[in-house]
Amino acid sequence: MTLPARAEVVIVGGGVIGTSIAFHLAEAGVTGILLLERNELGSGSTSKAAGGVRANFSDDLNIALGARSLEAFARFGQRPGQEIDLRRVGYLFLLSTNEQVELFEQSTRLQNAAGQPTRMLDVTEAVRLAPILSPDGLLAACFSPNDGHCTPESVVLGYATAARKLGARLVTGCDVLGIDAIGNEIRGVRTSRGSVATSTVICAAGAWSEPLAATAGVELPVTPLRRQIVVTAAVPGLPRGLPMTIDFSSTFYFHSEGPGLLIGMSDPDEQPGFRLDRSEAWFPRLTAAMEQRAPSLLDVGLTGGWAGLYENTPDHNALIGEAPDVGRFLYATGFSGHGFLQGPAVGEIIRDLYLGRDSFVDVSPLDAGRFRNSGPRAEQNIV
Repeated sequence: MTLPARAEVVIVGGGVIGTSIAFHLAEAGVTGILLLERNELGSGSTSKAAGGVRANFSDDLNIALGARSLEAFARFGQRPGQEIDLRRVGYLFLLSTNEQVELFEQSTRLQNAAGQPTRMLDVTEAVRLAPILSPDGLLAACFSPNDGHCTPESVVLGYATAARKLGARLVTGCDVLGIDAIGNEIRGVRTSRGSVATSTVICAAGAWSEPLAATAGVELPVTPLRRQIVVTAAVPGLPRGLPMTIDFSSTFYFHSEGPGLLIGMSDPDEQPGFRLDRSEAWFPRLTAAMEQRAPSLLDVGLTGGWAGLYENTPDHNALIGEAPDVGRFLYATGFSGHGFLQGPAVGEIIRDLYLGRDSFVDVSPLDAGRFRNSGPRAEQNIV
């Protein structure tokens, strides 16, 4: 596809955030939308995500973003119109210390106040929901039944297809090399396929956001970090409604994937960078976590896996806003593992920010300037 000479707004990044923004802008009647993706749509962090969707957070704003997105995922077959295999089997956090129990009791109260049916469980109830668990060392659990998981690639396809039908242009295989600005005015973007004049850029470039923003003189503290996932062979006896289950102490998590499980876990030894090769260095830690929490999985073979990038910020909360000194440079990035689940809500917010109208929630606390001004935000329910 030939690039236009000019666009009203250029979105950089074709994952769930970028395609959601394109859809919401086009649906609102915005014309001249151009989305640029360096590879294929959804080929970055979105396609490597575990697909979890939740409103189980400890921060009011993250709860609101998650809840709004859950509503959108539930209606995705009608708007924008795509089957995403949404399974609302719930999120089950396993808790092993008194401090963790207290933390989730507090966040449960916040979620309940926001209308979410989250509840605390005893260990017997947790094992009933996820029978492969070993109860040893557990004190309690937290269960949010509205949460679950769906297929990231299908979400991107749904947003992209609808955005194109509404007039947006989505171009793949086009690397954005830099943003041209004179003074505080954006004049255009330079790409591997030529230049496009524009006065508005929306950065949805995920782990690649920091160097892109720097070309416009904008500081976005986003650090790439490899995370890995494996998929098991068939696991006998899995219940149909197995929740997305997270051992909060180890960060070991799993959910159903066909007849087997999708399994992941953070690696504290992983160093920042853009590595996407698979490594077995984390296997001993993963094996130890499985042995403690779900020992029967040690007898199940692996059928595959992949590596993807988290786009981390210093406080593991998103960066959403508009640069004060370079207009108009808008950004939605740094989601630290929560971008897929917050994608629908973020598309709404950036649409409203672009149009200069109030949105369903005030996201000013997520402005990138918080690290210089008010300081980092605290979100505890992360892995």
